[in-house]
Amino acid sequence: MSLSPARLRLAILALALGGFGIGLTEFVAMGLLPNLAADLLPGVWAVSHEKANAQAGWLVSAYALGVVVGAPTIAALAARFPRKQLLLACVGVFVLGTVASALLPTFGLVLVARFVAALPHGAYFGIAALVAASLMGPGKRGRGVAFVLAGLTIANVVGVPAITFLGQQAGWRVAYLAVAAVFAATFVAVALLVPLQQGDPAATMRRELTVFRRPQIWLTLLLGSLGFGGFFAVYTYIAPVAANVTQLDPVMLPWVLAGVGIGMTIGNLAGGRAADHHVMKTLFVCFGLFAVSLAGFALTAHTPVGLFVFSFLVGGAASALSPAIQTRLMDVAGDAQSLAAAINHSALNIGNSLGAYLGGLTIAAGLGYLSPTWVGLLLCIPGVGLALVSVALERRTRRRDALEAAGKVALDEDAVLDRTLA
Repeated sequence: MSLSPARLRLAILALALGGFGIGLTEFVAMGLLPNLAADLLPGVWAVSHEKANAQAGWLVSAYALGVVVGAPTIAALAARFPRKQLLLACVGVFVLGTVASALLPTFGLVLVARFVAALPHGAYFGIAALVAASLMGPGKRGRGVAFVLAGLTIANVVGVPAITFLGQQAGWRVAYLAVAAVFAATFVAVALLVPLQQGDPAATMRRELTVFRRPQIWLTLLLGSLGFGGFFAVYTYIAPVAANVTQLDPVMLPWVLAGVGIGMTIGNLAGGRAADHHVMKTLFVCFGLFAVSLAGFALTAHTPVGLFVFSFLVGGAASALSPAIQTRLMDVAGDAQSLAAAINHSALNIGNSLGAYLGGLTIAAGLGYLSPTWVGLLLCIPGVGLALVSVALERRTRRRDALEAAGKVALDEDAVLDRTLA
């Protein structure tokens, strides 16, 4: 379907608005982690703020695990259905799950609500990325993916700081109700602005699951898990770091979060553009920048300048990985595009859950609020190793295919010669 430039922009903006809402619901817990801990875990909070904050970090892990479960399940079951209807169904679940998160009374129930609210996360981003890539056309797929993800990163510039401030003033439950309102607006925008796009009528659960037979899929998914595990090990506990290590006034926390969001937005757009030129080079460069940024954060976050500068760089380097990984999955997924696009977010959120969990363990063990940063740095090392393995495997496959093609040509030439002589 051919769209006018104005209609194309509006459709992409509607998809990005969903990403904006997802960014809010996923990241608002970071800024309000002490508020959540104090309100939902009052007994633990009274004994130890550190242990209460570490346990409240499970809310981040629960959301991440919901993404892990929901993304492949929804994508594999629903690949044949029209994509616009799938997007609307995903947004509807976001509305209900986020409202439940705001209204349920106990930590355990809120934990369950965060899991449920996360189920459509990966499916939404996967389907929206396919729609955006299709609308943008050949040669611009990376930018199409980046535009959808830009909603998530922009949420960290303006949305998360604003929602954090709202939660500090009016309570974290009001903050989550505001996030639910953003999802309601997304439902209307997608319904009105995104064109109809058919699913794949030939798609079956069995065909979609064949994607897991490809070694390059597993390598790419592991890359995403390790990269975002390192990011969430830091970002989950950035509010306690700012309060207890840097000793910033709480009113400055939204500005720290905004700095991370600006870094994420710039990194995401730069990563998308770079991925359109060379995906693997982009991954290597981003992992290198990420490692340097994490080390800088660990060494300087006790100062306000260090906290602002290196949290910005950590966000930028981590987000630049995302469109490159998504584009790489499109390249190696074959005809299982829907599932591959969605399971990227499962992989990222396995990393999110792992990073938040391991970071919480080091804090609860008394190693301090900066100890998760070293966890993140350690996760970068195998990430680079996996990227090297992926490149080596790809080169070997290309050489084998070239030799097979050359052999086939030689056989065909011999057959022609034999017929001529006969």
